[in-house]
Amino acid sequence: MNVILRQDVEGLGFEFEVVSVKPGYARNFLIPRGLATVATPNNVKALNEVLEARKAEEASLISAAKEKAAKLEGLVVKIEAKVGTGDKLFGSVNNGDLAEALVKAGVEIEKKNIKIPGNTIKRLGKYEAKVRFHREVEVDYGFEIIPDAASIKAAEEAAKTRAELAKLDAEKAAKANTEEGSFFNFDNPIYANDKKAKKEEVSEEVTTEETPSTEE
Repeated sequence: MNVILRQDVEGLGFEFEVVSVKPGYARNFLIPRGLATVATPNNVKALNEVLEARKAEEASLISAAKEKAAKLEGLVVKIEAKVGTGDKLFGSVNNGDLAEALVKAGVEIEKKNIKIPGNTIKRLGKYEAKVRFHREVEVDYGFEIIPDAASIKAAEEAAKTRAELAKLDAEKAAKANTEEGSFFNFDNPIYANDKKAKKEEVSEEVTTEETPSTEE
């Protein structure tokens, strides 16, 4: 059902905006709390009269909103977060974190006017949020979640450890191959002497067999 917001509602819209919501949400939450009224023909007519009466004020608000929105053009925001395994975050990043980052970058915005798909972000990467400065001024803004300094250091140390372990494994494998190769090396003095001894032993056996016995 359609309702007219009587004040700004986080994640829904601005004051005087007509929005579509589920009937239960309207009847059980918005209307009882005075946040909205049903958008009947009479209420919509009254809304238009209010907006017409404050036309100059609305024009001023829209102009100010467009000026804020223009600041997002070319603005690069990277939010640092603690990272666990792979690209998964410890915790999450939400609209409040983005609002804080934008304010630090010089763009005034309240978190209730920022909508992030899924409401929270739990992995590194590039994302896009809808930033609303007025019910008629909305911008799709791209930003990025990157690992913080501690996470980068931890990842570097882990990579270094893996490299050292891989090096040790390679050295052990090379040593094992060398030892195995030396065992079958025909030029090895030990093997050569052993071969020579066996050859002499065979020769003696042949000589013994061929020499006739002198005993009668």
